[in-house]
Amino acid sequence: MKRTITFVVAIAALFATLNLSAQRRINPINNAATATQSVNENRTENDSIDRSRLVEMTDAKGNVVMVDTITGKEFVDTVKIAEAKASKMKRPLLHTASVSVDIFPALLRAFGQKHGLVEFAAEINLYNRFIPVVEVGLGQASNTPEGNNYTYRSPVSPYFRIGMNYNFMFKSDPDYLIMAGVRYGISPFSFSVTNVTQDGGYWDQPLEYDIPSQRVTAGYVQALVGLRVKVWKSLYMGWSVNFHKLLHESKTIYGQPWYIPGLGTRNSSLGAAFSITYTIPLSKKESPNIETEGSDVAPTPDGSSDLDATPAAEDASAPAAIPTVESTHTAAAAGSESTRVNQ
Repeated sequence: MKRTITFVVAIAALFATLNLSAQRRINPINNAATATQSVNENRTENDSIDRSRLVEMTDAKGNVVMVDTITGKEFVDTVKIAEAKASKMKRPLLHTASVSVDIFPALLRAFGQKHGLVEFAAEINLYNRFIPVVEVGLGQASNTPEGNNYTYRSPVSPYFRIGMNYNFMFKSDPDYLIMAGVRYGISPFSFSVTNVTQDGGYWDQPLEYDIPSQRVTAGYVQALVGLRVKVWKSLYMGWSVNFHKLLHESKTIYGQPWYIPGLGTRNSSLGAAFSITYTIPLSKKESPNIETEGSDVAPTPDGSSDLDATPAAEDASAPAAIPTVESTHTAAAAGSESTRVNQ
């Protein structure tokens, strides 16, 4: 019986010794990362950011900041800063200059319209985004309405407009423009009404007379949207639709004019244009390789970029990977196992 008990105790002691030797002893690794894991880097509890209390504001320098409505503290909105950098102008200030002619009034005259002549425009494209415009045109009208007893005439008269277009595709290919714009126009002109016939009164004698020429100056505004596309080299074609409203005009003792050069007939509020444009570049054409925001990589003479060779260079000069805590533990465990095998 004693021998049996002694044998069992010896077996148990052997298993306990083997179990202790198989355990891995892992020493904690201290470095710059683990040293601050349990440290609250906020100086006080009130330094923590409660996003439900933040409102967006713009400081005196034009920067977007987030302000805590309780504590009054300000935080820089780094997302807005990144968006501002992304929307930075890609094109030079003086991008292009253009001259154009609107042939739509002439086309309508060819199909029977009784007013309008031709219009010219000159513009400067700034950053491929803002486009100041000056427009000069000639208008004329001669109309004898069917069933009416008069002829309305307005001799050839100039009109002028000034305004600006905004190109919504300023980040894209400059060969395509989708624009919205505003104009202020002024038209000095004259009009007359001839061959006015009135039915006879008591004596049944028709009365004929003319309204002499009347001088009028009218001012108006336009809001428009349009599209322009490059068709060949520096030649573009495009159309636009405008909404216009008369602001002021001179008064006459004979009433109001039927037609206003540059605006159209009095009762109309919509107009259209079909233009042919010649564009002159004012700066060196940019390569598509430098269109990417934030990239300082210059294109090579063959059209490729130094960026193509960057991955290979980085692979060749990349430093050895820094061992992590997990890999250190694995290596230590492997060393312990190999020691036990040698023993």
